Amino acid sequence: MKLITVAKLLMIFVGISGCFSVLFGAWLAHGGQSLPLASQERLLTALTYQFFHTLALMLTIILYKLHSKAMLLIAGILFALGIIFFSGSLYIKTLFDVLSIGKLAPSGGLSFALAWLLVGFAGTKMFDQKLGN
Repeated sequence: MKLITVAKLLMIFVGISGCFSVLFGAWLAHGGQSLPLASQERLLTALTYQFFHTLALMLTIILYKLHSKAMLLIAGILFALGIIFFSGSLYIKTLFDVLSIGKLAPSGGLSFALAWLLVGFAGTKMFDQKLGN
């Protein structure tokens, strides 16, 4: 699969994830108030991580478009996997009472961490090129 196709698919994921974040956040603020407090807190954690990492994914794709560093595309894939595994598992665990899926959350957290490291590493390489080092 071409790298630009992966970038386009990730951008579609950004749109869907951002839309879901807004709609789910609105539901949680209103309809979700009847849930137990622990469930509300878990869902809010999932929503917060999803929203911030959706924005990080969008910026990573923009950086990829500007600098064509494959490392940024890998970071983008890791951000998307992190959203699916971390936030997704918390949503399913809480809303559908599927406790075993919660074991995916650490994999999502690791994906987020690795994505941030790759963005940082790619960023230092971009600054090196611009400064002529």
